[in-house]
Amino acid sequence: MTVAWVVGPPTSDSTGRRPHLDIRLRVVLPLLVWAAFAVPATAAAAVTPEQDPFYTYEGKPRLNRIAPGTVLKTRTVPFHIAEIPLPVTAVQLLYRSTSALGKPTVNVTSVLLPPVPLGTPTALSYQSFYDSLNTEDDPSYAISGGFSTGGDIPQAESVLIAPALLAPDTEGEEADFAAGPVYGYNTLDSLRAALSSPATGLSAGTKIGLAGYSGGAIATEWAAQLAPTYAPEINSDIVGAAMGGVLVAPAHNLKYVEGSSSWASIIPMALDGLSRAYHLDLTPYLSDYGQELLAKDQHDSITNEEKVPGLTWSQLAKPEYPTPETIPIFVRTANKLIVGRKGTPTVPFLVGQGNGGEEFEGTPGNKPGIGPGDGVMIAGDVRTLAREWCSRGVTVQYTEYQHLGHIEGAAPWLPEAAAWLAGRFAGLAAPQDCAEIAPGNSLKPIKKAK
Repeated sequence: MTVAWVVGPPTSDSTGRRPHLDIRLRVVLPLLVWAAFAVPATAAAAVTPEQDPFYTYEGKPRLNRIAPGTVLKTRTVPFHIAEIPLPVTAVQLLYRSTSALGKPTVNVTSVLLPPVPLGTPTALSYQSFYDSLNTEDDPSYAISGGFSTGGDIPQAESVLIAPALLAPDTEGEEADFAAGPVYGYNTLDSLRAALSSPATGLSAGTKIGLAGYSGGAIATEWAAQLAPTYAPEINSDIVGAAMGGVLVAPAHNLKYVEGSSSWASIIPMALDGLSRAYHLDLTPYLSDYGQELLAKDQHDSITNEEKVPGLTWSQLAKPEYPTPETIPIFVRTANKLIVGRKGTPTVPFLVGQGNGGEEFEGTPGNKPGIGPGDGVMIAGDVRTLAREWCSRGVTVQYTEYQHLGHIEGAAPWLPEAAAWLAGRFAGLAAPQDCAEIAPGNSLKPIKKAK
């Protein structure tokens, strides 16, 4: 699910600065910080997605006869932070989308309308890094007034992105964590829905910006590379995409975080998400302990997952499967998820990636063919993707955040992304530094081990 926030056109003073962003920071941010810590004990939570009939479609025609992006239901709710309603209207849309296996699905997106519209509206689709296997962590649920432990991330993230005016959702109706194509389809179809709904004030031709960090970067990169073929009418309206903390080749990341004191526990979550999205049965390959961990993670987010510092593949799998490459269905699935193999973006990109994961996140940066990253994402993979896109004619500006981990990397990325996107909305030519991007890792498909 993806949330798009409608914003007015960027403005600047004679120095090229955008004073309205500073004003929003001083006025909106304190309000959101107050709301995040002022949860009344008697606050009533919204109905969960599993119980809320708004999240389901049982009408006619059947979904397979409905075009992706078609609006199925519409409602308006106040925008909430930590269950506190704010004076911002959220238009929520149930729309038709597509699963990882190409089947019709439904999904929800929220369009946050500014209290005071400023000129011609533009659409900033910001994809959250809520990273969860539980639909109760969906930002659309938090926006409507719900609250959950895993939902802390979109709650806090709403404060983080207040100056840029956005809050989000991406993983679909079943919370298919880590399944990149699902994120992309949901993002593009949410934009189709938002541009076609009279309730949003948007229409075809509205300028669109994409942005996301970490899990949100998964949605941003997949939406941009799928758009030319899956949603060309949306692609023509996208002015640029900004992403940071980027996942490129999941099989590499599994090896990278293996043994990490901070990030190894994400392995069972990712395996659960991919099993759910692609209908995989990994049970025959897992040890009893591995099956136990995956069972425990079924409804967890990265904020409440089973913490297993230093977790290794050999603990998860049976001895006869010493590496992930010895499992054919893993190899086939992992290769489908390598970014850059399914298409090429036609829009300019801003890419930020940290490389201080060893000092900040406890993830070694000396594994052959992988090297350093930010603790969970791999700098060499991101550089290679950026260089590959450059070779295909994509305008890319790449920044590697020296000695910063995954969490710390969000700090420089956010203002950089806000300024870069403001330039794209203003119609300025996108900068690029393709010639300065250092070589990285191989992104060739992995092969099944004999």
